[in-house]
Amino acid sequence: MATGSNSCLARRQGIQGAEPLRDSAVTPELQPCPGKHRGAGTPSSPAPARYALKASLIIFVLGGPGCGKGTQCRNMATKYGFCYVDLGQLLRQEAQRSTRQGRQIRDIMLQGLLVPTGLVLDMVSQKMLSHASSRGFLIDGFPRELTQAKEFERVVGRAPNVVIVFDCSMATMVRRALQRGWVERREDCGPALRRRLETHYTCCAPVLTFYQQRNLLRSILAEEAPESVFAKCCSVIESLQ
Repeated sequence: MATGSNSCLARRQGIQGAEPLRDSAVTPELQPCPGKHRGAGTPSSPAPARYALKASLIIFVLGGPGCGKGTQCRNMATKYGFCYVDLGQLLRQEAQRSTRQGRQIRDIMLQGLLVPTGLVLDMVSQKMLSHASSRGFLIDGFPRELTQAKEFERVVGRAPNVVIVFDCSMATMVRRALQRGWVERREDCGPALRRRLETHYTCCAPVLTFYQQRNLLRSILAEEAPESVFAKCCSVIESLQ
């Protein structure tokens, strides 16, 4: 299994003939990391999380929309008895609420941008604390930017045990996400999907570099058969135990 992230970091193919993405040439109207600018806030006091979660395995799972990480996370959670924290689902549930925060999150998601860091950290930490007795946590889609990675360690008092990144081509992610979007998610359709992918690559590259430098990153080719991908995920988890 590859343990580096060079191939994943290099996934800068355009969509439908568009120019490859570059960190210095992001779409002008796109604020790729709004958690740094738009009401990021400060997460809750770190003391409860530091105490309650110090013994649990914490595994971050990253990858673009349509890479298949949700399916694999659910399979891993079932096999190992871990708590599955799906950030995307938490955000979608909050976006359906008729509250100011719900409307704010819904508008951001429909634009394909990132929800502010403070809101994200509160959701993730609250979900984890509500299952504090779990032997492990699979956190899907987090962190989405470097600020979130660093704030998580401040709140929880530790780094994750490992970070799994699903390496998947842009073409495959677009095809899978559009197929899913027709029946499931408005944010997986049309321009919002392209914006999500641009935001993912722009904001996630520093996160992958951050964890690669700390030898925590494990890259898995996500275009293989689901059974093969799952076997590689299991190998990563079992190397921690």
